[in-house]
Amino acid sequence: MRKKLVRFAENALRDNIIEPGKPLFDEIKGNWHQLYFKNDCPITVELGCGDGEYTVGLAGMQPERNFIGVDIKGDRLHQGSTIAIEKDLKQVGFLRSQIHLLDKFFGEGEVDEFWLTFPDPRPKKGDAKRRLTNPRFLQMYQQICKPNGWFKFKTDSTSLFDYTLEVLEQEFKVENLEYTRDLYKSDMMADHHGIKTKYERIWTEKGENIKYLKFRFKK
Repeated sequence: MRKKLVRFAENALRDNIIEPGKPLFDEIKGNWHQLYFKNDCPITVELGCGDGEYTVGLAGMQPERNFIGVDIKGDRLHQGSTIAIEKDLKQVGFLRSQIHLLDKFFGEGEVDEFWLTFPDPRPKKGDAKRRLTNPRFLQMYQQICKPNGWFKFKTDSTSLFDYTLEVLEQEFKVENLEYTRDLYKSDMMADHHGIKTKYERIWTEKGENIKYLKFRFKK
């Protein structure tokens, strides 16, 4: 608990973490380019970023883009924030928020690309509405995303992957949909840039195939 409190105190002083109590928290919607990044580069958002492994990993490879990791847990954001500071990744920011409130912090068409990596599969039928690829979440991402913006999704969960494909087929018009049920043996391998999250390492070591899909929102 003491370590968490120290991290929370440090988060409050860090410019690359936007959280309740900071002025930008209430002002940032529609203003990420002007108020935070101070540039017009495309924005990639990692949903449920955890320790920010994808956020900082992609930022290190793509300096021409801006990156935002979103998660509700401040102690996890602290880790991603620390790495970004150590690597001097100034085009990286972290937002402390629950995902279902995302439209409170991003304007329509403000995001160019979404990454969703290894979310909780919520396997119980009654939890379907909490899955981050549930129709109501996808509708929100679509609103926030630019026309023809990318959505990229990795998971170890076969049930969540199948559910997501079913939702896309039945309820959404998308373009350039591609997917694989075994990323590491597919020609889509380069898409993940060699970045592995903690959960990805755990599941691959257990022999679980990694599923991956990407598509563009059609507007």
